[in-house]
Amino acid sequence: MNEELEKKVRTTIDKIRPFLISDGGNLEFVKIEDNIVYVDLQGACANCAYASVTLKDGIEQLIINEIPEIIEVRNINDTN
Repeated sequence: MNEELEKKVRTTIDKIRPFLISDGGNLEFVKIEDNIVYVDLQGACANCAYASVTLKDGIEQLIINEIPEIIEVRNINDTN
């Protein structure tokens, strides 16, 4: 795995985390595979009805905008 890419992703996630924590949630980096970032939405975010919107329209867009090599962000607990 590209350690520099992982470092960029972790840094970006650290920017997002305070907003999620303020709503009772959290976001944990899991892995990068084929330029797809896998995360674990935790706390209130894990069971929120808007989790997929938060993931795709918020978290994913921010990560892709900051790190163009990333093509998608997926929640490891998403059963869809």
